[in-house]
Amino acid sequence: MEKKAFTLIEMLVVIAVISLLTAVLMPVLARARREGKAVMCLSNLRQLGIAAQLYADDNDGYYPIAYINDPEPTDSVAVYVCWDFVHVKDWETLEERTEPGLLWQKDMIENIQQCPSFKGAANSDDPYTGYNYNTSYIGHGSNEAVTTPAKVTQVRKPSRCALFGDGEYADGANKFMRCPWKSECDTFAFRTSGTQGYRHNSKTNVAWCDGHVSSQKQLYTDTVAWGKEQLDRYNETAKNKIGFLSPDNSAYDLK
Repeated sequence: MEKKAFTLIEMLVVIAVISLLTAVLMPVLARARREGKAVMCLSNLRQLGIAAQLYADDNDGYYPIAYINDPEPTDSVAVYVCWDFVHVKDWETLEERTEPGLLWQKDMIENIQQCPSFKGAANSDDPYTGYNYNTSYIGHGSNEAVTTPAKVTQVRKPSRCALFGDGEYADGANKFMRCPWKSECDTFAFRTSGTQGYRHNSKTNVAWCDGHVSSQKQLYTDTVAWGKEQLDRYNETAKNKIGFLSPDNSAYDLK
């Protein structure tokens, strides 16, 4: 019996079909992978929101403070307390360690702090990064115009007040979310260091004070003139755009 075999033309047709299918499917698979990471990110942010509520329940309704510089300084040990991590350095032994921060009350699942779509560097020694905390109106901190964190009951419209989000700016990660304009409680000069990263298929993820999470496509660069120029210039060539959640402070304030 004569054996049948593929002809050269048949093989070329099969290869062409496979190549065509690959070319069609690869972008779809890549998008599906990005969508999966976005869903995981939303889950992380939801956990951050739950942790913040639990913290408030245990601390007279106050949210965790964003940062405290050396709350108990000594000659040999430096302590930098933040909402996410606590950094301790012994100047005599030069040993350093990172511990769970205020939000976690010494008990955390570390990788919740890592956005799966963010591969950049942290702006500190944090082992995980990618999320920032509303420092302008909620967390405040040692060097802020207002040093005491807000209470849950002070947030008038919790479904419209951002609590956590995808932190990112031109130099990498940031963990202190800033509103676009200075206010009576946030006079920090460099507003653009507290922007959001639109890294999930051109969207950014946000955890709101009422506990819900969502993705937002609207990006705003309205801020002081030099800051807007910096953001617009960066976004001209950046793969992942950065910006604010609103053109004014409405997505951040307590009103």
